[in-house]
Amino acid sequence: MIRLSAIDQQMLGFFARFQAFFFLAWQSFIRIFSKPYYYRDFAIQFDKLGFSSLFICVLTGLFTGMVMALQALIQLKPFAATSYVGGMVAVTMIKELGPVLAALMVAGRVGSAITAELGTMVVTEQVDAMRVEGTDIIQRLVTPRLKAMLVALPLLTIVTDAISMLGGYLIASGYGISPIMYLSTFTQFMVPLDYLEGVTKPLVFAFLITMIACQTGLNTGGGAEGVGAAAKRAVVLSSVLVLMCDFFIAKIFVVFR
Repeated sequence: MIRLSAIDQQMLGFFARFQAFFFLAWQSFIRIFSKPYYYRDFAIQFDKLGFSSLFICVLTGLFTGMVMALQALIQLKPFAATSYVGGMVAVTMIKELGPVLAALMVAGRVGSAITAELGTMVVTEQVDAMRVEGTDIIQRLVTPRLKAMLVALPLLTIVTDAISMLGGYLIASGYGISPIMYLSTFTQFMVPLDYLEGVTKPLVFAFLITMIACQTGLNTGGGAEGVGAAAKRAVVLSSVLVLMCDFFIAKIFVVFR
């Protein structure tokens, strides 16, 4: 009986958090189109979430593209098909690895920062003070971060994809692959729907990462130790959901391919 009671409590807690997450996500989404827009906060968050993550995404894209090209060349060389390396790198990076790696890097760097920042505001009672002043917490703290992430992550993914293509060519050029040969295989492996998939995934990932980080941060308790635990929890949950959603989005696009 005690065990059943404990399980019931865990289930109730899970569904309560699940409901709170979707409520926050819906309220944040509809507030994107309502005033006040807090343009200054949006610009500050875009700088923090976007430009500050540019270097790590460039580095990730460069070396991922290089290793993808190297492995593809090793596998294609026995079949005298090394000319297809560009298409293989493109389809792998643009459809899958580019969006996922960029999202994981941003989740680790930015998701934890959002959670820690909001969690610190909660434990130091800054959020309570804003509520007393009549400030809409979602409109002021969550929506600017959501808008900034929805713009920043697709752009970071595009940069990651482009740099990975460059990194792949740096390796392919050592095997006698010309730039025209490298680029010409893109159309043989990619269709317009693949490019749409490569842009849709970052939008979904951006929404998930921001909402998880904000939800976790705004429900932080327990002082400094609680802030650290919340940041860790947000990163782990965001990373897992990014990988899960990547599969389901890919499955949907496969159906319409």
